[in-house]
Amino acid sequence: MVEISRGRVECNGLQISYLEAGEGPPVVFIHGWPTNAELWRTVLTQVGKTHRAIAIDLPGFGRSDKPTDTRYSFRFFSKVLDGFADALGLQRFGLVVHDLGGPIGLYWAVHNPGRIRELALLNTLCFPELSWAVKAFVLSTYVPGVRGLLSSPRGVRWSMLFGVNDKTRITDEVAALYTAPYENDAGARKALLMAGQGLRPKRFREISEGLHQFGAIPVRLLYGEDDRILPKVADTMRRVAELLPNAQTTALAGCGHFLQEDRPTEVAEQLASFFATAADDAAAEITRP
Repeated sequence: MVEISRGRVECNGLQISYLEAGEGPPVVFIHGWPTNAELWRTVLTQVGKTHRAIAIDLPGFGRSDKPTDTRYSFRFFSKVLDGFADALGLQRFGLVVHDLGGPIGLYWAVHNPGRIRELALLNTLCFPELSWAVKAFVLSTYVPGVRGLLSSPRGVRWSMLFGVNDKTRITDEVAALYTAPYENDAGARKALLMAGQGLRPKRFREISEGLHQFGAIPVRLLYGEDDRILPKVADTMRRVAELLPNAQTTALAGCGHFLQEDRPTEVAEQLASFFATAADDAAAEITRP
């Protein structure tokens, strides 16, 4: 069994927490809203059998710092990812993104394409045409009363329950992984809301226009079909596949937005297989006469 350890580094004046498992070629996992690195815990133990699997707590989430005197913009997150990669000595690595972590990670990736070795997208968004559901979510983070509930431990738990098909997966213990950072901490709750507000739609165009740069590397698209949080996810994955014909796509029927909680073992095995195969293919290419 591959063990998971927790680390902490300083990036741009912020303390950033992360989980890590295994050794080998590095793979970085980026979560979305309102989760944190714990979302990847089952995946880390599987991918960590062949790789150095690293899941970051983005600022505003998990055990990382949660500043309330900044804007959680694409450039803000990119500077953090720059510092994070440098602090951990990551020159070239696989990248896996989910939910809000998709645009955050992809924005960094399209500006640093030579540093991405493999790419995997799970239930995320990456095009400037935002769905009504995404617009409604962002609006709700500004509405008095609603925003307070949304960022409360109760609201975070509700989001997790809404985002899975199998509600039994979100036990008290699992819910606490995501609600704990916001218990009795008004500043942390404010930061959580700010983290959902700062990504400007015009930057999504840079992502969509830059995706073609990954046409020569292994790409995996893996998503839950029954996504009530991103109901247009199938269209998003189809558009990515059209831009990147090299992508392998798997849709999980009866699976919701938080597929890492809904179907943890299957998702972990799918991603572990993808990265192990990519590593084997790369090794074979190097040794080929």
